[in-house]
Amino acid sequence: MVKFRPAFLSLIVLIVVPLMLLGSDIFPFDYKVEELENGLKVVSIPQPDKPEVISYYTIVRSGSRNEIEPGKSGFAHFFEHMMFKGTKNVSAEDYTNFIIQLGAGTNGYTTDDYTCYYVVFAGRENLEEVVRLQADKFINLYYDEEMLKTEASVIEGEYYASVSSPSRRIFELLRDTAFEKHSYKHTTLGYLRDIMDMPNQFEYSKLYRTRFYAPDNSILLVVGDFDHNHLMELVKKHYGGWEKSNYKLVTPEEPPQRKAKRAHYDFPAKTLPRLSIGFHGPAYSEEKIDKAALDLLAEIAFSRSSSIYQRLVIEEQKCLSLYASFSDRRDPHLLTFNAVLKQEKDLPYVENEIFKELEKFKKEPVSEELLSDVKSNLKYSFASDLDTTDHIAGALAFYINLATDPGTLNKLFSLYEKVTPEDIQKMTKKYFKKTNSTVATLTGGKAK
Repeated sequence: MVKFRPAFLSLIVLIVVPLMLLGSDIFPFDYKVEELENGLKVVSIPQPDKPEVISYYTIVRSGSRNEIEPGKSGFAHFFEHMMFKGTKNVSAEDYTNFIIQLGAGTNGYTTDDYTCYYVVFAGRENLEEVVRLQADKFINLYYDEEMLKTEASVIEGEYYASVSSPSRRIFELLRDTAFEKHSYKHTTLGYLRDIMDMPNQFEYSKLYRTRFYAPDNSILLVVGDFDHNHLMELVKKHYGGWEKSNYKLVTPEEPPQRKAKRAHYDFPAKTLPRLSIGFHGPAYSEEKIDKAALDLLAEIAFSRSSSIYQRLVIEEQKCLSLYASFSDRRDPHLLTFNAVLKQEKDLPYVENEIFKELEKFKKEPVSEELLSDVKSNLKYSFASDLDTTDHIAGALAFYINLATDPGTLNKLFSLYEKVTPEDIQKMTKKYFKKTNSTVATLTGGKAK
């Protein structure tokens, strides 16, 4: 989408990172959480002693997870596009001109669980105008049926561009095969057949907007040089009239997987062979040990320093890349292992080696020393990235979507500290069963 991010912003928003590793909290900044009568939650992190830069994020809990009706995938991503089309009060051109004159950065992105819109700008004096324009953008979004049809064609083109990437294609295949009922079955772009039917879904688009683009499904996250009380006055003034939806989303429950699944895609162009293995895993939790233990396992067992990476990538040179991806999601998602290989004939071998490696961790607990090192590195890496208002807001947006409170970060890292080698061994046995696996492969140059 629209993107303006002047280079100077990265210079003037520099924040000195505290020595977080010496304290108990990974997220050391003071924050306030308030909620308007219409359900709009505001997370405020004032930093008045820093340069005059403000990161203003709007998090709408609308992603592919919300697209529960058959034939209606892709609308979360559709609205990301439409939110830059203007309102009857402020045209898209006028909004863009304001952003340019402000020297600000703005963009939006869609995920499985939420859609995020942000503006990063300098100057306290500009806060009210930004709040006014962002409120107008969400409350008074305007589009007609012809605009929907035009944008649907753009989204269709984006879909074709996306699946021209073999990595995206195998990712789409893996999810579609692994899930039976849950809306995580499709990616944020949605199914092509649904995108092609989108021009006929004007009435449904209005229903989707009413359900999810509402204050009780949205969070404002503001980080930077401003006064909290002044911010709240502006938010109440400009967002107070936004009507809540009261819609309660109930996602389809995914049944337990009882037998192993396989899928293959013949990519039409020449490309390197790819392998993805997915296992159904747990949802994000700041309380249950399952996901925290698995996150640490991913670092220990499949990082660049792991034995399987060293063997398959460095020594035997069977793979160009090998990594684990255990994404945090609001509902149970996939724990995936991914590899790009040099030769198609090695696909069965690499697949077998991944399963063998998981069996090893079921039988042998990881060492206390290695686990401690991984915990420290994880904490240090996260803390070192909190160096600008935009980095703070960007990292926090993901976790606020999951738990609606910045305090979830401190709870999560406290949970990491509690994980033992026995926990990791237990969770490896629990989730990495052959019957819980889906294997997707992709090879190129054979399709006609």
